[in-house]
Amino acid sequence: MSELHWMTATEMARLIRDRQVSAVELLQAHLDRIERVNPRVNAIVTLAAEQAMAAAKAADATEPAGPLHGVPVAHKDLVDTAGIRTTYGSPLFAGHVPDRDDLIVERLRAAGAISVGKTNTPEFGTGSHTVNEVFGATRNPYDPAKSAGGSSGGAAAALATGMVPLADGSDMGGSLRNPASFCNVVGLRPTPGRVPDPSDTAAWYTLAVPGPMARTVADVTLMLQVIAGFDGRSPFAIKEAFAPDPEEGVAGLRVAWSPDLGGLPVDPRTAAVTATAPHVFERLGARVEQVELDLSDADDAFRVYRAWYYALSFGDLTGLGPNTSWNVEQGRRVTGADLARAERLRSGLYQRMAGFFDTYDVLIAPVSQVPPFPVEHPHVGEINGIRLPDYLSWMRSAYWISVLHAPAASVPAGFTPEGLPVGVQIVGRPFDDAKVLRVAHAFEQATGFGERRPPL
Repeated sequence: MSELHWMTATEMARLIRDRQVSAVELLQAHLDRIERVNPRVNAIVTLAAEQAMAAAKAADATEPAGPLHGVPVAHKDLVDTAGIRTTYGSPLFAGHVPDRDDLIVERLRAAGAISVGKTNTPEFGTGSHTVNEVFGATRNPYDPAKSAGGSSGGAAAALATGMVPLADGSDMGGSLRNPASFCNVVGLRPTPGRVPDPSDTAAWYTLAVPGPMARTVADVTLMLQVIAGFDGRSPFAIKEAFAPDPEEGVAGLRVAWSPDLGGLPVDPRTAAVTATAPHVFERLGARVEQVELDLSDADDAFRVYRAWYYALSFGDLTGLGPNTSWNVEQGRRVTGADLARAERLRSGLYQRMAGFFDTYDVLIAPVSQVPPFPVEHPHVGEINGIRLPDYLSWMRSAYWISVLHAPAASVPAGFTPEGLPVGVQIVGRPFDDAKVLRVAHAFEQATGFGERRPPL
């Protein structure tokens, strides 16, 4: 009980239901933890301590109802939170305080969760390195000289250091998976529509999805049960309720293993860690087969759709940072022929992968092509001596998967010789989020890498 902040969200919820701990006690433990360690990593950038304490007192005055009653949670600084500053990581919105909650925040509150504040993100979530002109950089808990990843880097660092047990995030090109890999936590990119994200400007856009992050797969599953569910404001929201896979383990499952997703450069330190994952699944009784993949069509499709989205969403703003501005300019050059080509490539890839998942239950691969890199570097410019043409190129192992419309999880898989975390990516058939989490849980339980705490 002296280290409440390291318990799982599942354990915290049970303790509150059983009246063994109060919501106020639990919140205070996390506020104390934030005070001690947040200055080291800069993960939580807006702390709503007074609002959180008022909510915790109210929770203690009522009978526990929702599955997250009294459990602290933090929200990415891209989602609107009523009465709590939301900057989107941009100086243009440095003082912005919304008057309404986004849907994911509504659902967490309705489940009884206590919002403690906002986690850092690059401007409008642009890129897999969390740094912006409003709050600066978020640092890696395992080595503060390194990046925490992004764009949900503040969420991942807050989880890894025990500042919160649950955090929401979002993922277009790896923003739930990459920081989870860099910070030794669990992140799930759900099937698009599993967690609806109503939009007035990009309602049909399926590359960017909200999702859950936590320190364990069980907690990610618990959070997903809360935030998933149909909403008529999203045209592709999934109607059936999400339910965990009733099966356990991976014995008999068909696991495809790709060490480089079809020829991508992978840092030897990352490759050495992820190469141990197939042996774990074999010991657990799965049938593992190394496969040759060609996902290269995803590159052009992703870049076209991403660019189009940036021009649509941010093209009317002036004073944007360099990464966001670059994406907007790329979007302004997109033609009808570009969109037609991207749609053709993505459709063909989806159909080919549908056949692939007729043969295999899941695909395992690296989450990121590199381990955490120096925090002062804006992005990775070279892998294995290969110069990369732009700041997106080092993220292909994540954003190629985004194009597949598939659920994908990042689960702790081990550490480099320098002690830096590395995750393994588990990808499933579209809409089979439950099986991805089942496989992730089996791997997590067999390895225990997620139990290694940062040396703060």
